[in-house]
Amino acid sequence: MNATGITDAVRADFDACLADADEGGALELAVGLVTSGVSAEDVLLGLVAPAQVRVGERWESGEWTVAREHSATHVSRLTVDAVASAAHPPAGAGPPRHVLVACSDGEWHVLPSHILAEVLRLRGFQVRSLGGSISPPELLSDVHQSGPDIVALSCTLTFNLPLAHRQIETCRCAGVPVMAGGRGFGPEGTWAYALGADLYAADARAAAEALLRRWPPVFCGESSVQADAVEEYAALVRRRPELLAHLAHALRDVFPGLRTRSDGPDGSGGSGGSGSPDGSGREHEEGTDFLGRLLDSLAAAVFVDDARVFTGQLAFAAAYLSARSVEPRCLLAMTDALADHLRGSPRALDTLSAGRRCLAARETDSRRRA
Repeated sequence: MNATGITDAVRADFDACLADADEGGALELAVGLVTSGVSAEDVLLGLVAPAQVRVGERWESGEWTVAREHSATHVSRLTVDAVASAAHPPAGAGPPRHVLVACSDGEWHVLPSHILAEVLRLRGFQVRSLGGSISPPELLSDVHQSGPDIVALSCTLTFNLPLAHRQIETCRCAGVPVMAGGRGFGPEGTWAYALGADLYAADARAAAEALLRRWPPVFCGESSVQADAVEEYAALVRRRPELLAHLAHALRDVFPGLRTRSDGPDGSGGSGGSGSPDGSGREHEEGTDFLGRLLDSLAAAVFVDDARVFTGQLAFAAAYLSARSVEPRCLLAMTDALADHLRGSPRALDTLSAGRRCLAARETDSRRRA
């Protein structure tokens, strides 16, 4: 048994509950740990959070479907609530410390912010949690109404960085510092600081400890986003429908799911409408969504002037496709198709070149391992 009282066997049992969508079993196990003396914070961060990471890995590897991932995530959310209810937060001492927890605009991975909110409550903070995908106007309205001392902003997807920047700027205009968290902000919070966040925390425990050490929070962040990068990003956003249509046309013979809803197997028209048994309508939507996320990652990389935003998404996309027996070389075709269309966008071209090098290096590594 480790220092938290959570053994490998306990973790395996909890993983099995998530795999089976066993709400009762998961809650009984997690709450039982709390009532036996394991701290609620340790249960949240040592059991639930790592288990959810494994859920994501199983979806990414193709082992689990989206539906199975969603059902497991639902059980994780219920477990967080049950553990928090079973715990006894400390009585407030001294002046209240108000934290507003929110997800970045476009961010629907709510569980990390949910865990953060409960850990902060367990540490004695007064927390208001807004949930997923909060727009800047919605965030500003709530800041004015609730008057937090600091906003804790969660982002797990790098292509949401430009939207997170708007929220950070909104909070700054309202006179409220921002603490950023989540893998979307990059290694050691690189892009959080580039966007002007005042603090960055890698996880909920680090966030609580940082706030306890540096209370009251102060402004110290400064955005390094350049005006010409914003202009090029805005141009990419305006051209997104055109670029997406261009990609769908250019890649329809090499990328799965991109044939139009009316295309048959030979592309000349057939029986596959949106309600067809072969699911071609759904597959077309999934294919365009996939390419759309890659386009958004390219735009976000241009925004923060860091190709790693795009190359990281490409690496994920290549692993995702390989796990589903799809040749990831189609991503090279995507970078070439975009480069032909973006000759007037120097940052985008540099980023696409970095993406091509990333994919070529990955292919070389794969051949060496074969």
